Amino acid sequence: MSETGRRIAITGANGFVGRAVSRALLARGIGATGLVRRGAACEAGVDIRHIDGLESIAPDAFAGCDAVIHLAARVHVMTDAAAQKTSEALLNAYRAVNVEGTLAAAEAARRAGVTRFVLMSSIKALGESDPGRPFTEDDARDPPDAYGVSKAEAEVQLLEFGSRTGLEVAIVRPPLVYGPGVRANFLAMMRAIARGMPLPLGAIDARRSLVSADNLASATIECALNPAAAGRLFHVTDGYDPSVAELARKLGEHLGKRARLVPVPAGLLRGVARVVGKTAQIDRLTGSLRVDSHRICDTLGWQAPQSLDEGLAATAAWFRSTRGQ
Repeated sequence: MSETGRRIAITGANGFVGRAVSRALLARGIGATGLVRRGAACEAGVDIRHIDGLESIAPDAFAGCDAVIHLAARVHVMTDAAAQKTSEALLNAYRAVNVEGTLAAAEAARRAGVTRFVLMSSIKALGESDPGRPFTEDDARDPPDAYGVSKAEAEVQLLEFGSRTGLEVAIVRPPLVYGPGVRANFLAMMRAIARGMPLPLGAIDARRSLVSADNLASATIECALNPAAAGRLFHVTDGYDPSVAELARKLGEHLGKRARLVPVPAGLLRGVARVVGKTAQIDRLTGSLRVDSHRICDTLGWQAPQSLDEGLAATAAWFRSTRGQ
């Protein structure tokens, strides 16, 4: 079947990555069906189908689709009542969506006749910092938090489900995702640089893998279409791992505002972080998290369509046009 005759369902099509995947599918002439809750907005051209939740999803939601790209997930629950209870309740809140919801969606897709199911996982299924070398897909799972645990469990159980039922499963594990529309820490860094705020990152040589939303969308679609992706797990990156200080400098260049980097030793940063209760955030800045993405290139012949600089340039252009709103 040609690409123009295909249709791919996207759960969470209204999200940051979901919108990038939708745009990439439509640009290739592939039909995009977005499975979202009522009231959610998707990219123009997406066939929207409303669902009440993953746990109750019906096969009809996937009717006419050849593959599913499963992006819907629970990422943050800190404002939920569950987060105010026990750590077990917190983990169960993640499991309900990221594990049980994923399996429910996979079963509904299988019953609808879908042949390929692609799960968007996370490098957090492996850990928060690398073991002195880039993570590979063969490294043991050692998730650092409840979210990572739920993603690791979803990977294992979905692969087993595919092996048992015949549904072709592929898993994509990205590191930090950025691009136009990015939020959280990446957006905060751009805002700080644009405002000329000094950043204590000048002495941080830790390297971090990144992937632009457009590169991630391209790789995920490849996993949905390429026969060689069935039953496999792939890391996806831009192919170059900048240091934290280098990333800030590059962002400054693209924003037209020189990043003001103060060379504060990493040990001092970690000490201050312990005092103010920001250890996890500073550990992410001062520790390396490199990811090897050769497997998807070697196995599927995939190449990142965007370089790191091109991805940062696009992100900075979006920031300037919207002032980071």
